[in-house]
Amino acid sequence: MAARGLTIALAAALATVAVPAGAQVLGPDAAACNGGEGPAIRATITGLKDAQGTLKLELYPATEEDFLAGDDELAARGRPFRRITVPAPASGSAVICIRVPNPGRWALFLGHDRDGKRKFNFWSDGAGFPSNRRIGRARPKLADAIIDVGNGVTNTQIVEQYLRGLGGFGPLK
Repeated sequence: MAARGLTIALAAALATVAVPAGAQVLGPDAAACNGGEGPAIRATITGLKDAQGTLKLELYPATEEDFLAGDDELAARGRPFRRITVPAPASGSAVICIRVPNPGRWALFLGHDRDGKRKFNFWSDGAGFPSNRRIGRARPKLADAIIDVGNGVTNTQIVEQYLRGLGGFGPLK
């Protein structure tokens, strides 16, 4: 029960994450975040390696079966899924908004598709999650992607991670 209390406290703290001054909210759902409508998630992305390719913010149901499953598989099971794709910013951080079907617990993944092949390239692409725990060499854990979304706009910050030698994925230094 203490862990749940910590999770709620962390979610409340993240809800107050400020959007960088002058940062434009990107993506087709930007109006939901700019107008304070919801439910929506405003994700501030930092730690990007470069301006190559695109950023993909993906929303999944918060279950092991659904997390990181393919679009067709999720559609066949009637599971909600959303993806927002935007060009990587020329420099600095990015702020992306994604509408959420309903308030509740969701899983959020941020991919940096640097080579433009629309498939995760372990050697060059980046990944990130709301927990910002170091990914390492293992498959990302659902627990690291969980985000609790309320009726309004939920703010989160995601630090992108890239392959860093034998230690696996981690943030750039």
